[in-house]
Amino acid sequence: MLLYEDETQEIISAFYEVYNNLGGGFLESVYQDALSIEFKSRNIPFEKESKMNIYYKNQLLDRYYFADFKCYDKIIIETKSVSNLVPEHTAQVLNYLKATNIRLGLLVNFGPNKIEFKRIVR
Repeated sequence: MLLYEDETQEIISAFYEVYNNLGGGFLESVYQDALSIEFKSRNIPFEKESKMNIYYKNQLLDRYYFADFKCYDKIIIETKSVSNLVPEHTAQVLNYLKATNIRLGLLVNFGPNKIEFKRIVR
């Protein structure tokens, strides 16, 4: 069984609904706004642009990250609108997971010709 399988399926279903309605070619912010609406309509608990504290040796740093979304208080969502995902996108999500001690991240790309997503577990 996958980590947070039911919650992940709900989120991925919302990704596809947004992409099926908008298609490709919009800015990342447009997809984020649409996802907010879709998450609300599906009763998926979320925080948009969730501030994430970063710790070094158990000490809070002055810097912090903003995740595009945090859903169910345990899944980080990072959205992209690029031609193709690259390793740096995956590394970004991994850094978010490390910084927050959250175990699961979903990287979604609302690309010009297709939607793609990666499930990243730490």
